[in-house]
Amino acid sequence: LPGFQVSVKVPFGAKVLDAALCLPASAKDARTAVILTHGAGGDMNFRHLRSLAHALASAGVICLRFTCKSLNLGYRVKAYRSVWDYMKTLQTFTIKHIFVGGRSMGCRAAVALARQLSKEQPEEGPQGVICLAFPLHPPRTPTHRQRSEDLRALPEHLPVLFVSGTEDQMCDTVLFEEMVKEMKGSVDVFWLKGGCHGLTVKGRTEDSVIEEVNLQVLTWLTDVTQTGKT
Repeated sequence: LPGFQVSVKVPFGAKVLDAALCLPASAKDARTAVILTHGAGGDMNFRHLRSLAHALASAGVICLRFTCKSLNLGYRVKAYRSVWDYMKTLQTFTIKHIFVGGRSMGCRAAVALARQLSKEQPEEGPQGVICLAFPLHPPRTPTHRQRSEDLRALPEHLPVLFVSGTEDQMCDTVLFEEMVKEMKGSVDVFWLKGGCHGLTVKGRTEDSVIEEVNLQVLTWLTDVTQTGKT
């Protein structure tokens, strides 16, 4: 079945991280993989992430999502690095493109890791970053630039997809568009009309919003891997 899921334990120092590998029907033919993680609340079974993982697998993409509940960004980045290293050791698959991403604090960790890996191993690093509800600033205080530092430092060969709600109180649209102009690489932004930070929209079913977001991510992935934006 497309979206077949396997629970895995990822080594992280003396600990392990709970993770889930969502596999396409023909996993051996898969060439693209996506790593995802959750925001400050919840875990890898947050409904949007679970749905996206299965949508990716249905489209022939391997998805590994993991749980790390620390609210310390540095710790989250270290955990993400362990998951990245784990993905690289999976000998069963012939993966050519690995994308990193997450939602809210999870995508901040993905961006920080992408910056780090691009410096350390430019040829081996991620092929792109997926940011769901990037928290550009604390709620209702769109004044500082600290959280966008890693985004602005990403190298020009690294494409980024943002999916954010127009009503997100942690992502002022004007400030965001100004920040995007300072980024070096290819940037695609999908504004979810009426969407809040949780990427839900008043008057719309959660399923319809999730389907729309999943489609945006899949379309972007296909575009990036086929047109060679990476």
